[in-house]
Amino acid sequence: MPDPVAFFDCQFRRQVESEEFILNPFEQAALPYLKGRVLDLGCGLGNLALEAGRRGCDVIAVDASPTAVARINRDAAAGKLKVQAVACDIANFEIQGCYDSVVSIGLLMFFPRDKALSLLERVQSCVNPEGCAVVNVLTEGTTYLDMFSEDHYTLFGRDELALRFSGWDVCLSRHDEFDATGGTRKTFSTVIARRIAARPQ
Repeated sequence: MPDPVAFFDCQFRRQVESEEFILNPFEQAALPYLKGRVLDLGCGLGNLALEAGRRGCDVIAVDASPTAVARINRDAAAGKLKVQAVACDIANFEIQGCYDSVVSIGLLMFFPRDKALSLLERVQSCVNPEGCAVVNVLTEGTTYLDMFSEDHYTLFGRDELALRFSGWDVCLSRHDEFDATGGTRKTFSTVIARRIAARPQ
């Protein structure tokens, strides 16, 4: 049975060794919306967290990969950035306080459906008024499943993620498809939404 943490930690080691630190398309889309205090859940190798730090953000980056956390903290210290990486199983991570930007790219699909939706609600609840949530998930139609533990993942409906941001100001909602190994496909939904401030009574 695949272990997602081991799967990505191995990938991250290869990327660190070859210094592959380019932002992926989802991170590129997210970057202009990040400001102030940022929480990056499932931050991976930390390319987005570190770039946000270079642009003046104060970032907490959370991931279960030891390789990713070590790389982020090393590069943050070298660049004197306000970026702190925390090694933690996201399922057990307690979000403290609220943030101006909360990022969850390529994370929620690694949990059973009830847990994935609970985490999405936690992400939404800790965004400050006028702050942004950036969420990216795999959707139905994805046939590349090698990184998932059996019955321990969720493929969202094609438009489900956008619908779950009803009442928010949706800045971006898009779908992307990519070829994967063995003739399989990855199909993604990405939503970037701003939390609307409550109007004064």
